[in-house]
Amino acid sequence: MAITKAKKEDIVAKVTDALKDAVSVVFVNFKGLSVADTSAMRKSLKEEGIGYYVAKKTLVKRVLTSNGYEGTLPEMSGELALAWSTDATAAARGIFEAGKKHKDSLSIIGGVFENRFLNAVDMRAIATIPPVPVLRGMFVNVINSPIQSFVIALDAIAQKKTA
Repeated sequence: MAITKAKKEDIVAKVTDALKDAVSVVFVNFKGLSVADTSAMRKSLKEEGIGYYVAKKTLVKRVLTSNGYEGTLPEMSGELALAWSTDATAAARGIFEAGKKHKDSLSIIGGVFENRFLNAVDMRAIATIPPVPVLRGMFVNVINSPIQSFVIALDAIAQKKTA
């Protein structure tokens, strides 16, 4: 189905605006995903601050090549959607989690991270990075571990002297 030139310009403008503020972008293949599943996924992604938009590959490629990202654009086969966020890992993590629910219907096929094109493997690796609050908790635990061990050792020495 052909779309008008005005509609194409509107799509290009929407994609350009979305990518302007995005820190990372994920290219998503969504073949066979039902409307109900797509609506539920969009709602959950929106709650996490992740945008999701379906567009023609040719129009998306036009916007991506004009933005001047480094590297080569990954091959985009099948139906294409974009997921983006101002959090560096949120978009990849959100699509990765949704892909677990819809194994055969939804997959990451590449993306843009730190102004560079990345392939599907690299984007999946980014998707497994925990969120910032979890990373902070892990860091505090690493700092606390030696202190906790020292306190336990002091307590053991004090118990031994009193016994």
